[in-house]
Amino acid sequence: MVREIVFDTETTGFEYAKGDRLIEIGAVELVNHMPTGVTYHQYINPEREVPEEAFKVHGLSYDFLKDYPTFDKVADDWLTFIGDATLVAHNASFDINFVNYELKQLGKPELSWDRVVDSLEIARLLFPGARCSLDALCKRFNIDNSNRTLHGALLDAQLLAEVYLELLGGREPSLLLDSKKKKASAAGDAEAGIVRNFREPRLFPLSEEELKAHHDFLNSKIKGALWLATEEVSDS
Repeated sequence: MVREIVFDTETTGFEYAKGDRLIEIGAVELVNHMPTGVTYHQYINPEREVPEEAFKVHGLSYDFLKDYPTFDKVADDWLTFIGDATLVAHNASFDINFVNYELKQLGKPELSWDRVVDSLEIARLLFPGARCSLDALCKRFNIDNSNRTLHGALLDAQLLAEVYLELLGGREPSLLLDSKKKKASAAGDAEAGIVRNFREPRLFPLSEEELKAHHDFLNSKIKGALWLATEEVSDS
């Protein structure tokens, strides 16, 4: 069984070493590259004000966050949720560095890089020279993020899970994350003004160069990739 956790974070800024802190973690569980419907979501009290420039990105103010637990109160729950799963994030160095900084302050083991997959790295290998932001990839794969006016960790993790599976070769519509569950998950973000609608993505044909980059990535980064096993059976 291959268990992966696709996750996203929101923070007070870009520099943890200068006092910026985590304020939200959202995550989606995949098993054998299929969504299970199991998610994790937590707002975090950063014990500091949220700068205006960061507030404009995610809409989370200190006044909203101050009644939520600090990271030390939720760290064990987060570590229990992820277990020993592979961790998938977009521009993973940002999210992992923030989480590891917080863990280090608590004297807890940091997340090792050998369990991390960066979906941004995959996208850049598959689409060299193209824009590879989450929004750009949603557009490429026809994943509807038209109402993504603000960033939100759980909903962004759900979008990323769809993008990630497309990057690994796509999947049948029956394997998509359930849209009703997505809408229900938005309830926790209501105060932040986050509302999104979703529609099923369509598959896009890949060039020979893109397919080779995809296979090279699977061989080097993804343990037990189901697509490679399927191709070996079909070729035999």
